[in-house]
Amino acid sequence: MLRTGDSGSSYSSSRRIHWGKSMVTIDEPSGQAPQDYIMTVREVADFLHVHPSTIYRLLRQGKLPAFRVGSDWRFSREAIDRWRLAQLKT
Repeated sequence: MLRTGDSGSSYSSSRRIHWGKSMVTIDEPSGQAPQDYIMTVREVADFLHVHPSTIYRLLRQGKLPAFRVGSDWRFSREAIDRWRLAQLKT
């Protein structure tokens, strides 16, 4: 669930992300399997501990699994995890 300002919640955890020019909170319902997260370039760079320009370079080289939403890149966390594990094996 995506929310922007509501306080009390029956959700077990949440995370803050950039959505356009504002911050929003994504709630994870308790008792359900975690859903696949979609991350931005900045979130992937933080996740992989690299600079965002490294992410753009890997995208230009076709080495990262990603998709576009308009002019912005988005990444499936599950796909990034699989890619990262494959990199460790090579």
